[in-house]
Amino acid sequence: MDRLGILGGTFNPIHIAHLLVAEQVAEARRLDKVLFIPACIPPHKDSPDVAPAEDRYRMTELATESNPRFEVSSIELDRSGRSFTKDTLRELRQSYSGAELFYIVGSDAVAELSTWREPELVLRLAYFLVAMRPGHDLTRLEDRFRDSVEVVHVSGLDISSTEIRERVRKGLSIKYLVPEKVEQYIAQRGLYRP
Repeated sequence: MDRLGILGGTFNPIHIAHLLVAEQVAEARRLDKVLFIPACIPPHKDSPDVAPAEDRYRMTELATESNPRFEVSSIELDRSGRSFTKDTLRELRQSYSGAELFYIVGSDAVAELSTWREPELVLRLAYFLVAMRPGHDLTRLEDRFRDSVEVVHVSGLDISSTEIRERVRKGLSIKYLVPEKVEQYIAQRGLYRP
């Protein structure tokens, strides 16, 4: 494998927009594989609303299992503790020596790049591909980072994990927002219920 896409996140829960972004970026940049990496303890999200890491990992497996180009990594769960992108990318550089690493990030997340742990190092460890939805731009991205990211235009699906959790709490349907197996898993495990 020469071109490895990396899509990290809380995936609380993973949803259709995550999958669409991964597929469209992989296709646009000819990535051989996209590695989904659920965070163990996300550094930017201190919420009692975050499902256990094992559940988020399992939902990510269920969501991606039908796509041979997608793979799920437990690298951050195995390491435990807070998940910092710099540590994950260093580890992936060793595990996939010789591969080009492409870190896929949304325009909303990349706007917060200055708050990441050692952002300059992170940008040296992988090419940054910013998944840009219609109506979004990089105006909030600091100038010092602009030359280090590449924009990839993707279809706009306005779906958020927050909205999905809220719908579950209210007893509303999440059908077509998440893959069917993820919907079933959330129901079976009683996730996001009050």
